[in-house]
Order: sequence, then structure tokens, then C-alpha cells
Amino acid sequence: MFDVKKIREDFPILGREINGQRLVYFDNAATTQKPQAVIDSLVDYYQNYNANVHRGVHSLSMEATDKYEEAREKVAAFINAESSDCLIWTRNSSESLNLVAYTWGEKNIEEGDEIVLTPMEHHSNLVPWQEIARRKGAKIRFIPITSDGLLDLTEIEKIINDRTVLVSVVHMSNALGTINPVKQIATIAHSRGAKVLIDGAQSVPHIPTDVQDYDCDFLVFSGHKMLGPTGIGCLYAKKEILETMEPFMTGGEMVLEVTYEKASWADLPMKFEAGTPNIADAIGLGAAIDYLNELGMDNIYSHENELTFHAMCKFFELQSEGVELFGPRDENLKGGVFSFNVPDVHPHDLGTVLDNMGIAVRTGHHCAMPLVKSLGVAATARASFYLYNTTDEIDVFVDALREAIRYFRHGS
Repeated sequence: MFDVKKIREDFPILGREINGQRLVYFDNAATTQKPQAVIDSLVDYYQNYNANVHRGVHSLSMEATDKYEEAREKVAAFINAESSDCLIWTRNSSESLNLVAYTWGEKNIEEGDEIVLTPMEHHSNLVPWQEIARRKGAKIRFIPITSDGLLDLTEIEKIINDRTVLVSVVHMSNALGTINPVKQIATIAHSRGAKVLIDGAQSVPHIPTDVQDYDCDFLVFSGHKMLGPTGIGCLYAKKEILETMEPFMTGGEMVLEVTYEKASWADLPMKFEAGTPNIADAIGLGAAIDYLNELGMDNIYSHENELTFHAMCKFFELQSEGVELFGPRDENLKGGVFSFNVPDVHPHDLGTVLDNMGIAVRTGHHCAMPLVKSLGVAATARASFYLYNTTDEIDVFVDALREAIRYFRHGS
């Protein structure tokens, strides 16, 4: 049984009050809160077996190495990777995307080639490809979106063509909540000989993920959006692709043999992990994976689907207040991300008033500036949910939103 009340007891910060009000944390698309088990795993490392990994023969180093690599195996299994050698530690999704762009991209993208994206990409899955395209003389094409925030696939087999070398697509939009059909897109891309990269920063924490079923060539995601610490991210890539890629950084740990004249590279995954790694946070992410597995990703998805449906109904009621909601209206095509606009109230002002009521939401363009501009607004407010949120919190949020709107419009 998915007992949200019991789950909430595992998150110390959820007991905090903000401005005298019980915290309602709806900024999960930016970062999630951490259960006590993850916090304890960090303390345990630093208190009991703090040491560098892979190099030492003493007990602390060997214990740290075992825990560090065990975490890699947990994460690889979580996404059903064929091997933990295919899981590269990075700082975050942005670094993972840049690693692919500056290693695989530099070698494989040439003048006249085409890179296919969607208009709803996070800047991290847009700007690196813009830079590669500029340097290489390649072209970026976009799969269009419909007025309700879904991908328009009617012309996709023309957009993804024989000139396409890469299709890089977000699985779940951080601005609209749209869940894209990545498996279908991958099938079409592979039929044209293109590689497929999935930005899973928003999907891996919320949706059961199977890279072998998706048949993606690359998948990126971040630990801090799935109960883990900040500063640890992941790149999955098919082993045969990683073996052809040059290192992103060079130095210690990633070498096999070094002379004064040259060096050779270590085997996967060490080839892409130069220097002392983020040991503690990798172990912390392993603890987060344990927590998610204990709850069950199917259960988490089902709970969040209920939250999304409840919020959709509440936002429908808010239409009478002039509140404009962006993205799909079907909870089965949308994750728990609600970007909205109150026409006569700036999102930053709205976010400040909600904070005074103890409610944390995000305001701005959410690192998706071209998309938000295309919606005809300068910015939006965004509420985003996770496994510890409740329908009661959504009700509190909607009541507070109504009160805030009345305040800005009528001064009381």
C-alpha cells in the first residue's frame, strides 16, 4: 500500500514551517527533497569510511570503492541498462549532454547533417547542439508541437530523414509536463540510421524506465531530481558507442598507461571519469534508488497520476479566475508539472505571495525560454509534484492561489 502519510515522515524538511505556515513544496521539477535514508548515507560515508576509491589497498578505500561501484550497479539496474559499464557518473544532466555533444558529436556530426529536437527542450538539450551545429555547419530541425503542448508527429517521417544523425528529445517536459512517445520516435530515427538521445531528467524520477525497451542510444538524468544529492548525474550509452567515443576530460584515474610521450585510456566506465569522483553523492544516489525501489516505480507513477488528475480538475475550476494552464489536458499524457499564467499578475509577484503562505513554486522561463516565449508570455508560475505530495496540498495551493489573485486584483 502506498501510504503517503507514512512516506512524508521520512522527509525531515516537510515538517518545516515557512512564514508560520506548514511547508507545501511544489518545486520538485527543480529539485526534490531528500529522505532521511539518503541523508544518513552521506553522514555514514564521511563518518565511517571516507577515503578515495579505486586506488587504495587499505580497508577504508576498499569499502568506499565497493559502496561507490555498488551504487553504479543499482542505478544501472534501475534503468535496465545491459551493464553497469554503460553508466557514466557526471555532475548532472547538463554535463551528460555536453559530454555526448563534445565527444560523440564532434566525431560524428558533419557539415550538412541534421539534428532533430523538439521546441520543448530544456536549454541543456538545446544550446550544446546549437554550438555543435554552428561549428560543424550542421542544421537543427524541430518536431512541431500542437496548441495543447503535444508533439505533432504528422510530418515526423519527413523531419527525421536520411540527413538526420541525431534525434535528441525530452521524455517529459519540465515546462509543460508533456510525456513524449520516445519509443516511437526512436524506432523512426533508427530506421533512418540516426542515433537517439533521451533527456530523462524529469521522467526517470517519475516513470518506470527501461533503456533496452526504449532502444535509446543515450539517456541522461540527474540524481537531485530523484531524491538523491546534488552534484551527481548519469549518462547511459550503449557500450559499443561508448567504446568509440574519446574521453571528455583527461587526467588521473581514466588512464591505462602513461609515458612522457603519450597515454592510453582505461576501460569503461573509468575512461570518462577523470580525477577523484563525487564519491559521497554517488553513494547517496544509490540510497535514493533503494528508497524508490522499495516504494515501487509503478506505485509512484500511479500516485502522481492521481495528483495530476486532481490538479487538472482544480485548474479547470480556476479558469473562471482567468488562470491560463499550459500543456496537455490529459493526465495520461502529462506528468505532475503545471505551468500557468494569471494575465494581470506577474509570476514573480505571485510566487512571492504564495511563499508568504508557505507554498514553494517556481517562477520564470524554467530554462525553456524559447518555448515560454512561444506561449505568448514572458514567464510562468510552475507547480510540480512528487511522491510525497498530497491532494490536500493541492487544495491548499489552489485556495492560496485564489486568495493571491483576489489580493492583486482587489487589494484584499
